[in-house]
Amino acid sequence: MAVQDERFSLRINGSAVRTPIALASMAGVVDAAYTLARAAHVGATFLGGYSVDEPTLEASRQMSARGRAEFLVDDPISALKREVDALSGTGLVVGLNLRASSPEGLLRVARSLGRSVVYEIDAHCRQPEMVAVGAGEALARDMGALEAMVAALADEGFSVSVKVRAGVAEDDRRLARRCWEAGAEVLHVDLMDFGYPKIREIRNTAPLVLIANNSMTTFERMREMFSHGADLISLARGANERTLAGLDAAITRLQDEQGWYNSPKQLCRGGDIRSLTFCCMPVKSCPLIPTLEKIGMSRERYIALKMDGVRETPLEGGPQTCFGSLAWCCKASSPCMFRDVTLQKMGLTKRDYMQAKRRLSERIMDEVFPPRPVG
Repeated sequence: MAVQDERFSLRINGSAVRTPIALASMAGVVDAAYTLARAAHVGATFLGGYSVDEPTLEASRQMSARGRAEFLVDDPISALKREVDALSGTGLVVGLNLRASSPEGLLRVARSLGRSVVYEIDAHCRQPEMVAVGAGEALARDMGALEAMVAALADEGFSVSVKVRAGVAEDDRRLARRCWEAGAEVLHVDLMDFGYPKIREIRNTAPLVLIANNSMTTFERMREMFSHGADLISLARGANERTLAGLDAAITRLQDEQGWYNSPKQLCRGGDIRSLTFCCMPVKSCPLIPTLEKIGMSRERYIALKMDGVRETPLEGGPQTCFGSLAWCCKASSPCMFRDVTLQKMGLTKRDYMQAKRRLSERIMDEVFPPRPVG
């Protein structure tokens, strides 16, 4: 059995995420006390949202005056430090959802609190007072301003998340790519009325840690997001203890049984780019060929990449399989007598097989998305 905190092989800001379930910020509600009451069944929390400069603080005061729940504090930095300190020792990855009208407001907070937390830029709030000062959704429509905020934090070594609402930006794929290139680590997506195709679209665009948000209250919905590219799901209004406990138990059981909790569907069944790990040789007319063309990878490079990726691993062998190596075999859930006989002869479980396929997928993703340019 895996050590609990490393069970999912998932890290944010250098720390293990013990379960791929997060609490999403909710104005005036999600703070340290709210998190502590739910800490047993989440791996990360995003406190806030908190306004941290004078324009956004004034916007929050106006919003509060008309009945909106808001966190209103005279000294945001001291208040945020108390919240972070209250979660020390919980083992949670802690993020702060921050509203700011300029990079300077974010940097003041980050320089004061340090690198132990994730700084989530709120490009999500749609309240008119916040949008009017250039924060919240205004940033999703002004990619230059958003990019400047991400870069300001990332260039000083801080872990950056961006919270957005799907469909607000002119092109969510372009937004994701620019956030990644500017140095973001996490993209937190409120899917609104969009489903898993939006998650797959973003996964195929940038190698960010991807959090799917909005109505993630059933195992079916959660697994749908995971199988199309999400690394975590997050809850806000639906984050009651019963729901969280059920989701946590279900995804933990899946991981322990199958070895890859967010394994993609196969490419021919609508899977995201990670599913290249399950594809066979490029010898027939199928979705593999146009996918390789789309990502600019030749068939020869694809073959070499997979063969190099499985060298001296359990996937290297398999002479009885269709193409002579488990490198080309499909997902464990797909029926295949040749693969299963091979695994049995090699003494490998399907869980072992899926964990090896995950490592191969990571090798492929590194090829498709090389390290972002520095400077």
